[in-house]
Amino acid sequence: MTDAVVVTGATGGIGSALVRLFAGRGDDVVAVARPSAALDALCAGTGAVAAPVDLRRPASLPPALTGLAAVGALVHAAGIAPIATVGDASWESWQETFAVNLTGPAELTRALLPALRAARGRVVFVNAAAGVHGVPGWAAYAGSKAALTELADSLRREEAVHGVRVTSIFPGGVATELLRTVRGAFGGAFDPEHLTSPESFAAVVAWVLGAPADVDLHELALAPPPAAR
Repeated sequence: MTDAVVVTGATGGIGSALVRLFAGRGDDVVAVARPSAALDALCAGTGAVAAPVDLRRPASLPPALTGLAAVGALVHAAGIAPIATVGDASWESWQETFAVNLTGPAELTRALLPALRAARGRVVFVNAAAGVHGVPGWAAYAGSKAALTELADSLRREEAVHGVRVTSIFPGGVATELLRTVRGAFGGAFDPEHLTSPESFAAVVAWVLGAPADVDLHELALAPPPAAR
């Protein structure tokens, strides 16, 4: 793939694995994340171009994004998953969750649509695990991801005429620090040996992006090995 590959959430477990995979195979990668030393170190080590963006306020984008003429792939791996009941969750927490998980990705996608159309590129949304619905204490996260599915489905139909393809991936259990935190808060077990590794998940995303031109993958649900379910 010679066109740019844009990855959001680049400093997270999934995002950093994606950046390393794509940069390692020679793609022109733009790594999107909040400004941080971790983003600088990731880009210095991989050759990716840093695009510091706070998805809570994505109105102003850096030249690393606005200067792109053709985007072959936009992978939305950014996400937060705060745990709080509806009775306890603050207005600010709801706003941040929907901004990072939904409206920020929507705005970034809108900004990059001309470049995606030019390359007839693919957009990948990393969603929640399949079946996340009505989880006590997780309304904001589940709600934002349900809305993300609707965003993906609408975008797919709108952009088909421009050759832009859209895939939602429902990852199951990926061994990231975010999942460790979430499972700990819910009292669940976290054993990386019984989960999908970020590197394996990145390989699946690469497979989706490399799918033949006559294959359009709308949704893909993954799961870790059976013993971990």
